[in-house]
Amino acid sequence: MSGTGSPGWGDGRLSPAFMTPGISSFTDFLRLHDPELLPSGRTMGALAGTTALDAPHGTTIVALKYNGGIVMAGDRRATMGNVIAQRDIEKVFPTDEYSCVGIAGSAGVALEIVRLFQVELEHYEKIEGVLLSLDGKANRLASMLRSNLGMAMQGLAVVPLFGGFDLDSGIGRIFSYDVTGGRYEEHDHHTIGSGSMFARGAMKKMWQPDMNADQAVMVALGALYDAADDDSATGGPDLTRGIFPVVATVNVEGYHRIKDNELEPLVQALVAARTGDPGGARGVEEGNKA
Repeated sequence: MSGTGSPGWGDGRLSPAFMTPGISSFTDFLRLHDPELLPSGRTMGALAGTTALDAPHGTTIVALKYNGGIVMAGDRRATMGNVIAQRDIEKVFPTDEYSCVGIAGSAGVALEIVRLFQVELEHYEKIEGVLLSLDGKANRLASMLRSNLGMAMQGLAVVPLFGGFDLDSGIGRIFSYDVTGGRYEEHDHHTIGSGSMFARGAMKKMWQPDMNADQAVMVALGALYDAADDDSATGGPDLTRGIFPVVATVNVEGYHRIKDNELEPLVQALVAARTGDPGGARGVEEGNKA
């Protein structure tokens, strides 16, 4: 007698989905095999339509282009209402060798979508024998968000920021999304999350064309610092606990996360520069002169 779940599991036979050739999308495979395993395949049951859950939320992510690639960075704070749920959550992840994603919104669902997206790209590469193009990766992520719309309508929204190095064009590119799966390519820089308004204003003043990677990293750190200064849900650098933003670069050499021991002197220099000048006005003036 067959048990619950996908047909064939109870009698030891594999589901027909395992025998279907040519499925390069792991998400489509799961949809055929066991759609309940997808984030979009679950519901909140009796909680649907009630007030928003007190679930941890990720906040501010910034991304910007530089001459040769992109930088993506995120603060480390997760909030649950007016409470700090976690001080050292990670919100920026590699999705494959040449791309990364940052998450804002419902942390639990966002992390699950990121893991599924990572497997999606790895599965495609194994089946097809080549990397999916950067546009293809951006489109796959949009499709996954579109399928999560039901959860978003129940209060568990996820808004990612995706970027990477386009091997075809030889440049870094950044893509933003909305909860319906709308995909938009951004020029120069972009931010998401509760502190995005303040981070975006900072980057408008600090970003310059043809920056190198080191300069772009400092702009990202400065933008997150300004976001934390005005948004309570965005965590600033914690020198006491040694908690620093997650900062990563993606270029022709691939994804590289900057280690904390490399970030620490940069963060200390930023904090020292802002002492007595919290708005960073003098730093912006000096940067414009340069």
